[in-house]
Amino acid sequence: MATILDVAQDAGVSTATVSRVFSAPELVLEATRKKVMEAVNRLGYEPNFAAKSLRTLRTEKILVTVPDISNPFFSQVIRGVEEAALAAGYSVLLGDTRHEEAREEQYAAMFRRKEADGLIFLGHRLPDVLAEMVAAKGPRTPIVNGCEFRPGLAVSSAHIDNEGAAAEVMEHLYGLGHTRIGVVTGPLVSPISGDRLAGVLAAAQRRGQASALRMAIGDFSIESGVRQAGELLDQPGPPTAIFCFSDEMAMGAIEAIRRRGLECPRDVSLVGFDDIRFAQYLSPQLTTVSQPMERIGHEVVRLLLDILADRASALQNVTLPHRLVVRSSTAPPPDRR
Repeated sequence: MATILDVAQDAGVSTATVSRVFSAPELVLEATRKKVMEAVNRLGYEPNFAAKSLRTLRTEKILVTVPDISNPFFSQVIRGVEEAALAAGYSVLLGDTRHEEAREEQYAAMFRRKEADGLIFLGHRLPDVLAEMVAAKGPRTPIVNGCEFRPGLAVSSAHIDNEGAAAEVMEHLYGLGHTRIGVVTGPLVSPISGDRLAGVLAAAQRRGQASALRMAIGDFSIESGVRQAGELLDQPGPPTAIFCFSDEMAMGAIEAIRRRGLECPRDVSLVGFDDIRFAQYLSPQLTTVSQPMERIGHEVVRLLLDILADRASALQNVTLPHRLVVRSSTAPPPDRR
């Protein structure tokens, strides 16, 4: 069996460099990493991670918890997480909490047992036991949030400007001539729902249209989009445009529109949020806010690695760019054509 010395000699580097390729690849030049990995593959070298874990008290694993693994938005974020983690020599443990506090507590216990070196959570809740850890260790705690930024969590985070993005959507609809606008929010306990709603209300107030808004509370799922958009459309003087706080709910809203013999955007314009990969293949193609999902995944891993390498002395809250993507699901209201 090949040893680390064999790899070092074959690659023409020191054993310390070979070790760094596996433990801290970001510290090794790309050309050197490539040379070492070619030697590893050529010789069939297998590093003893179990022995290394005992020696360094590191598992080389990152635990990632997600509220709903079936949501295409989270799957793209997780892809970014895994790419960045693997490039840094870490494996990813994935936990689907299904919005259940009991499951969140189970994964928190895993982290407390040191089954992973760091935790990335993509929901909005932090179990009490972890909140206590954050309160005690501050920004050195290897816990990072993605997407659901809330200052009270006191952890580093990567996210977009949800309030600003929602305001842009409303300005787009007002610019087309819509005044009767329905909004399907996510759960209001969610920070991103609260921020997006704040953006909606701010834009409506600027236009003097706050009293004309129609609201329905969804849960980000396709099914809630069908139900809540249907409720809005069944009201007297129904909206001529609907803004859903997720693309999945917008997909459900398209079905609700069709069930009532209406067409999008002829009768009802529709906007989603996220720009999941299905959005451009719907009929009509969906106008939506594009989030840099894989980049969010890359960024939360970078934030976590900074903490693990003792490079983080303060919280970092990174706001990444978003983009309003206008497609064929929005048009002027019928009375403006």
